[in-house]
Amino acid sequence: MQGLQRLLARRPELFTLFLLVALCSFVAIANPAFLSAQTLIDIARASVVIGLFALGVFVILAAGGIDVSFTAIAALSMYSVTQLVVTHVPQAPLPLVFLAAALGGGLLGFVNGLLVHGLKAPSLIVTIGTQYLFRGVLLTFIGTVWITQLPDQMDSFGKIPLIAFESQRGAQVILPAYFLVLPAAALLTWWLLRRTLMGRAIFAAGGSLAVAERLGYNVRAIHFFIFAYTGALAGVAGMIHVCANRLANPFDLVGMEIDVIAAVVLGGARITGGTGSVLGTLLGVLLVVVINNVLIMAGVPSTWQRVVVGAFILVAGAFFVVRKRR
Repeated sequence: MQGLQRLLARRPELFTLFLLVALCSFVAIANPAFLSAQTLIDIARASVVIGLFALGVFVILAAGGIDVSFTAIAALSMYSVTQLVVTHVPQAPLPLVFLAAALGGGLLGFVNGLLVHGLKAPSLIVTIGTQYLFRGVLLTFIGTVWITQLPDQMDSFGKIPLIAFESQRGAQVILPAYFLVLPAAALLTWWLLRRTLMGRAIFAAGGSLAVAERLGYNVRAIHFFIFAYTGALAGVAGMIHVCANRLANPFDLVGMEIDVIAAVVLGGARITGGTGSVLGTLLGVLLVVVINNVLIMAGVPSTWQRVVVGAFILVAGAFFVVRKRR
């Protein structure tokens, strides 16, 4: 028992894994169809956008901040870049389209970092303000009409299969190639946090900003980097959302903030900063996706999904607090 406690103290994401396994076991017992390849691929596909958001939010939480403007950044980036491509450069190479979305999102995130550092204000307050600002700019100056006719390169990217086969019922099951963006972003985030000086600075700032400054870390650079990186991931996530759904809707992605932050917290990251891991974040994402997408297979009404998410957050939060005290 003591060995288990020490293991959980070193690897809190194992508790998230336990919650995920317990939930999946419950759903599988209630409805064995949950274990079908089609359901598992649906979960993987649904994890891409929320996973990219969660990786960015985790980086900010690790530094002791919080961001609620990432969905607005994604919406502004994806819609403006899509409109630009459709209107002016319909033959633009797909990598250039994604690069433009990442740069646009990174620039908007940089604005967040500039305001947080310059105003010395809590990042929650700043990003609430910029969330409304970015959405206001989108809806007022750029457009509110759905873009349903995408250029061929964007439309076809959402259809490229990574895995494709026919289920026993004759349905076509496809895991799209854009799924690979999530593990690539996860590896990049892990490398940045664990193998670079910036990563050490982020966790140091999350532990104590004043101590990080005394140790010689550049707090301004940390703020600029974490918000710009989160914005870049949000821009990529928004463009994947457009290609996957084959339309650009300026009203999409609203309300995802709570699910994303819940996934990061369930993955072991503390709001106060300095803790967490990429693996835990991905496990938290899977937990939230399972709750939001397949609980209905176990006979749980969709209206109870928020209740289940809240209950899991309370359980995980209580566990992490007790572990810290011990």
